[in-house]
Amino acid sequence: MDAPTPCPCPPRPRVVLTFPGQGAQHSRMAAGLYGVSKSFTSTMDHAFDAFGPAGRTLREGWLAATPPTAFDDISYAQPLLYAVNCAMGTMLIESGLRPDVLLGHSVGELAAATLAGVFSFDCGLRYLSEYIGVYQHAPRGGMLAVAASPREVEAHLVPGVVIGAVNAPRQVLLSAPKEALADVEAALRGAGITCSRARALQPFHHPVMRDVVTAHAGSLTRPPLHPPHTTLYSAYTGQELADELATDWQFWTGQPAEPVLFGPTLEHLLSSGPHLLIEAGPGQSLTALARRTPAVARGEATALALLPARAGEPDADIEAVRAALTQLALYGCDPLTPDF
Repeated sequence: MDAPTPCPCPPRPRVVLTFPGQGAQHSRMAAGLYGVSKSFTSTMDHAFDAFGPAGRTLREGWLAATPPTAFDDISYAQPLLYAVNCAMGTMLIESGLRPDVLLGHSVGELAAATLAGVFSFDCGLRYLSEYIGVYQHAPRGGMLAVAASPREVEAHLVPGVVIGAVNAPRQVLLSAPKEALADVEAALRGAGITCSRARALQPFHHPVMRDVVTAHAGSLTRPPLHPPHTTLYSAYTGQELADELATDWQFWTGQPAEPVLFGPTLEHLLSSGPHLLIEAGPGQSLTALARRTPAVARGEATALALLPARAGEPDADIEAVRAALTQLALYGCDPLTPDF
């Protein structure tokens, strides 16, 4: 009698590191890892040193119990999000995690590209420093989170307002200069549509940003770019980033004017088999979005956040990371050896 054919083992899920963008910043985000994880601390200190005198201001604002009034401005939020995302991703990789895919939202895509080897951390810091100077010329404005589909929202758009991000089938971000943003918020609330201001003081992912970079393009340097050594998905193209785009600086400098299609990109990624999504940045915004996808609902993908949703007790961050690393082993990841 023939021996029974053994059942095939289920495929190992692809490990995806995700990195949040503007709006995810909050007081003391990931600060519990600072001075505890050698890798995290080294990466953050490198970033602060690279920014010179402005780096001291960034560090003080990041660690303050009460954030400065300008904390949501591009001058604070963008460099801190980039640094924290890169520091957390580096900490995981140096602990032995080998991600199969990297995916970021807005400035989180810069962190994903850095960890994929498209450009160095130093190049990313220099670019962000110049980027901040350029986009200080942008009109004041912001973004509005709306619990509705793009089609539902389009009926209420007023001149000057665009859909800046599609995060889920019924979760979009509108972008506009200040006056137009107030007008569309009033229109949406009048129609009974739930909305709230996102934590941004500039109209990111709005065409007006294209005019700003065109006028000040000479202020931006072009460090060398390389094809990614790890699969990199782009929330601007909705799919795996091709080498020719990854190595085109116009693609990167144009991002602040282009819509973020994080929701459609995530669903496209998850359609290719089992995945384990690990949010390697502050908060749990991307994990919350992932848990609303059909793939996670069907058990074909798992979404895990490394940090609490917001800053808490001094040991909350390190305890959350330790618990997450324990969970990773249950999902088939090799045991990690963190430096804390």
